[in-house]
Amino acid sequence: MSKTVTTRYDVAEHLRTPEEMAAYLEACLDEAEGDAALIAQALGDIARAKGMSQVARDAGLSRESLYKALSGDRSPGFDTILKVVAALGLELHAEAARVASNAARQGAPADVRTSRS
Repeated sequence: MSKTVTTRYDVAEHLRTPEEMAAYLEACLDEAEGDAALIAQALGDIARAKGMSQVARDAGLSRESLYKALSGDRSPGFDTILKVVAALGLELHAEAARVASNAARQGAPADVRTSRS
């Protein structure tokens, strides 16, 4: 009987198109719950898929500093995140939070303030 050989799954091997990269980042943003290191790690996965050296050049960073920033061990500065996102050919967008839109649909104000009389 032959042994089953397993290998470590590497998401970077499966991110082939800009659309797949954007969908992956969007999914990570949805799941991160404020964990900036997770977003940095997701950007690192996408950068490895595109080629870390090229992304570093396009972002104006050294390859070594890019690896460190996107390792997931730390939370890089927002300026670094913006440079990397641009170098990856991605864009960040904002939309109203779901909680606020759900409250509005139910007729409740999104931000209730009380006043003292």
